[in-house]
Amino acid sequence: MTNAEIIHGLYVAFAKGDVPAVVGAFDENISWTEAEGFMYGGTYNGPNAVLENVFMKLGTEWEGFSAVPSKIVDGGDGNVAAFGTYSGKYLATGKSISVPFAHEWELGDGKVVKFRQHTDTSVIERDLGL
Repeated sequence: MTNAEIIHGLYVAFAKGDVPAVVGAFDENISWTEAEGFMYGGTYNGPNAVLENVFMKLGTEWEGFSAVPSKIVDGGDGNVAAFGTYSGKYLATGKSISVPFAHEWELGDGKVVKFRQHTDTSVIERDLGL
């Protein structure tokens, strides 16, 4: 399985709500960075930190949150880029978003060792009324 196929599979698992499969693909020392200005912005180290500070919040603070890639590019050397759209309704405001994202993924030995999110946080804030 190529690195791009592994990342594609993570988006498919996330869309199905199979968070254990997603977290199971993480290296025990994963470094996960959400964009500065994003409501969950910061860097989280280790699968449990990502689960607690990102995935659990997406699952409880949103209705129908999705991250759907339209393009996945294997850059070689374990680097993969994904481009797509976030959408969903933020329960705290009752407002919805549809905003593009770019994700940087780095894999080692078939596991995700690093993730970095890029998105327009000002559009998210505006659309959600934050």
